[in-house]
Amino acid sequence: MGARPVIALICLSQDPEDSLADYLERRGYEVREANEAWMAESLLSAGGIDVAVIGETYPASSGLDLLRRHGGEAGASFVMVAGRADLIEKVLALELGAADIVPSPVVWRELAARIGGIVGRRGKAHRELVVLENATVDLKAALVMHRSGTEEQLSPGQVALLRLFLANPRKVLTRDDIMAAAPAESADAFDRSIDSRIVRLRRKLDTESIATIRGAGYRFDPPRTT
Repeated sequence: MGARPVIALICLSQDPEDSLADYLERRGYEVREANEAWMAESLLSAGGIDVAVIGETYPASSGLDLLRRHGGEAGASFVMVAGRADLIEKVLALELGAADIVPSPVVWRELAARIGGIVGRRGKAHRELVVLENATVDLKAALVMHRSGTEEQLSPGQVALLRLFLANPRKVLTRDDIMAAAPAESADAFDRSIDSRIVRLRRKLDTESIATIRGAGYRFDPPRTT
């Protein structure tokens, strides 16, 4: 398993009970923080940062200076949070090489998606995303992200079961196939427990893509993407 991508959060307001740092760490990132402007220089100078997110409370001109000194091909990719609609500052940031600009207040799920795209462009395969009818699944983070905005965690057994279906699209898998390739997390993996596992997985994924083939087993039919 490769090292986790490193994200620097600089002068972003945080809720101590549910912080953006925790949100990103649950998605498999390593997060480092500089909550005061004077801490930013030493954090970025230490190196090893993949993406630096500059918050709206950091002075705009100083943020551009950080971008000049620590951006570029050998440095971090910068995401600038725009606290106000200043077109000149946005254009300047992009001209200096900012990877992205996001509006304030920050929508965490959007920011995480943008960071994931940047990390991918840097050549670090971080996320394995599966798009279903009503949800997107991050297999590496074992996370189901519903279109409604709610999120649920998958158990290791559910991840193994989903991976098995993904590896065998449109193929009927018998209960024996499933028990052999994705054993249950408890010792009592009888036929009926397979049925229960499928029901729970369908419910958690909010999907009809896992079809029951009466008398034979189960088949995963990938949903059509539009």
